[in-house]
Parts: sequence; structure tokens; C-alpha cells
Amino acid sequence: MSIFRPCIDLHNGLVKQIVGSTLTNNTAIENHVSSNNAAYFAALYKEKGLKGGHIISLGDNNQEQVLSALKTFPGGLQYGGGVTAQNAGAYLDAGASHVIVTSYLFEQGSFSPSRLEQLVSAVGKEHIVIDLSCKKTSSGWIVSTDRWQTLTKLAIDASTIRGLEAHCSEFLIHSADAEGLRAGMDEQLIRLLGAICNLPTTYAGGGRSIEDLKITRTLSNGKIDLSIGSALDIFGGNGISLQECVDWNQRTQIT
Repeated sequence: MSIFRPCIDLHNGLVKQIVGSTLTNNTAIENHVSSNNAAYFAALYKEKGLKGGHIISLGDNNQEQVLSALKTFPGGLQYGGGVTAQNAGAYLDAGASHVIVTSYLFEQGSFSPSRLEQLVSAVGKEHIVIDLSCKKTSSGWIVSTDRWQTLTKLAIDASTIRGLEAHCSEFLIHSADAEGLRAGMDEQLIRLLGAICNLPTTYAGGGRSIEDLKITRTLSNGKIDLSIGSALDIFGGNGISLQECVDWNQRTQIT
């Protein structure tokens, strides 16, 4: 149906919208730093009936905010950031509907089936979202880990998606090249995801208007959802309001 999915991004203990490709351990180019905490946005999404969004911890000093938000909207948010087989259950117990995992699934740049099996054993595939955030290269889209700074050896293609779908319930895919730039989406990637993904999948990166929700629906045949961050009015943007997104979801879900 191509609905809007909300987000909460945390960096150094604050809710921020950043330019994804500039993120390092402690610094990033910031589009917006909110005066409101994560629990405020969790409560707002709960009030608006916006389930299925994600809260992401980018680095350290975010856990107090994470746990407060999950407590505020239990079952309404997916959590990502440093998730492993050892700690995933604790985030679910704290109120996350799913855990989002990327870097843990890779060892020295190569995908680790054994780590995925450990995670599935720990929490069940129904609680796992695999984040395949990526960068475009001459050979296609390649999954990036470590805050999008490290290219792995895993390409986003039909074979990769088919192999992972049996071990998770959703995919989340940030275009690191477009994230935070407010310069438009990677439409080729959205078209590809619509063709190869059979599980619920959220694309993030460059979305900035109601028109982009329409484009995502058209390119993916309604199979891919869209997360919008920096362009939203609640994050200092002027491209689209949260209420417009709520209204879009209500119209889409009715039809």
C-alpha cells in the first residue's frame, strides 16, 4: 500500500536529523537537532496511530532515551542500533515490536549466516527486521555497515533478498547516498526493491513530499513503504507535515 513510516534518530543523546553519509563515531552534519526528547515523538506517533516506525541509536549515550520511547509506545516502534543475539530480547522486553539489525550480521565484511541463526534462535524471525542500508556502486547497491561507512561484500539483489526472507519479518533499507540530503529519493533502488521484495519493506533516504509517497507507490507497485525524516515539519523541514502523512496513511489503508 506504500504507507508512511515514522522515525526517531538519536545521536549523542539528542533527537536529530543528519546527513547519513557524514556520520562517524561522534560527529555528523546535522539538518536538525530537536528540543524534544525521544519519548515526546513516541507519544506523538502513538497519538496519531503511526505504528511500525523505527527508533535508531546512532552511537553511544542514547539508551536512556531509547528505553523511555519504547516504554511510551510499547509495541509501536522497531529498535535498531548495536543489536546482537545477546541483547535483542532485552529491547523486545522494553517495548520494541521488532529489533533492527545490520552490522552484527557481518564479520570482516562478509555476511554471517551463523550470526543470523543465533539471532533467530534468540528472538524468532517474527521480531527481526534486517537493515540492508546501502550505497550505490558500479556493480549495484552494496550493503554498508558501521554507520554506513564500511562497504560489505553483500549486494542487494533478488538472490540476497530471497535468501534472507526466510529469517526475518521485514526489511529496512536506507539509501546512504540520499539520506538527509533532502535532494530526492533513489528511484532506481525503490523500483528494484518493489520487484524483488516480498516481505514488508521500508525505504528511507531523500523523501520530502506527498508526491514522493505517490512516486514510491507507483515505482514499487505499492509494495514499499517510505520513511521521511529531514523534510518533515516536526524535524524542522518544510516539505511535508506529519498530519499530511497521517492523512495519506488513512486514505491508503481505507482503499
